[in-house]
Amino acid sequence: MTTDNSFATIDQAAWEDLVARFDGRMWAVARAFGLSTADAADAVQGAWLRLVESADTIRDPERIGAWLVTTTRHEAARLSRRARGEVVSDLDVPDTALPDPTAAVVDADFGRQVWRRLDLLGEPCRSLIRLYVLHPEARYAQIAVRLNLPIGSIGPTRARCMARLRALVEEEDAS
Repeated sequence: MTTDNSFATIDQAAWEDLVARFDGRMWAVARAFGLSTADAADAVQGAWLRLVESADTIRDPERIGAWLVTTTRHEAARLSRRARGEVVSDLDVPDTALPDPTAAVVDADFGRQVWRRLDLLGEPCRSLIRLYVLHPEARYAQIAVRLNLPIGSIGPTRARCMARLRALVEEEDAS
């Protein structure tokens, strides 16, 4: 990625690769804060904007995924506080030029643990949760068609699947 702190000079293919690799994960982080679809979109868009603004300050391009996830988390936290009526200023958002290395390791380990546990779930749980994580903007009708499920069963099935996944993750944490 070549930059001079201008979006126009970021290699388009590199940008598309970044979006393909990290956008779904960023959406999952934003939605984990309980944000609406619109607020989650703002958090993700804000993180991409911070990347454009900070591209020339990124010290380790190999860690850009962790940087994007951390930045999305900060953006989502700020929007979540604002949605709860808390006063939020730009001073409330930590400097995201460098991700917290400890948080990045813990997040990566936890993410791997969750994905391993997800693989233990049967269908339709595995596919349903993957769709929600990778395509949080997908509508129930789209998911119903994709998974060949009745539209009215998507919400209850998702709740049961998430409960199973949560139990599997907690089971591993206990051992």
